[in-house]
Amino acid sequence: MAITNPVVNKVFNDLEAYRDYCRFEGKVFNEAALYKKDDRNWQAYQKYLGWLRAKARVKGRNNA
Repeated sequence: MAITNPVVNKVFNDLEAYRDYCRFEGKVFNEAALYKKDDRNWQAYQKYLGWLRAKARVKGRNNA
C-alpha cells in the first residue's frame, strides 16, 4: 500500500534519510528528534544537508 498524501510521504522520506545519516555517521538515532531544531543530531544532519547542497552548487558551476 503506497502513501498517497504528499505531506505524510515527505515525513517518512525525511525520517528514513535521517535514520540513514545517523547509521552511517555513528550517531544515536532518535525518531523523536525529527524536525527538532534544538537537538544536536538534527542540527548536524541539517548542516550535512547544507554541505551537500553547496557541493552540488559548486559542481554545477564548474560544469557550466
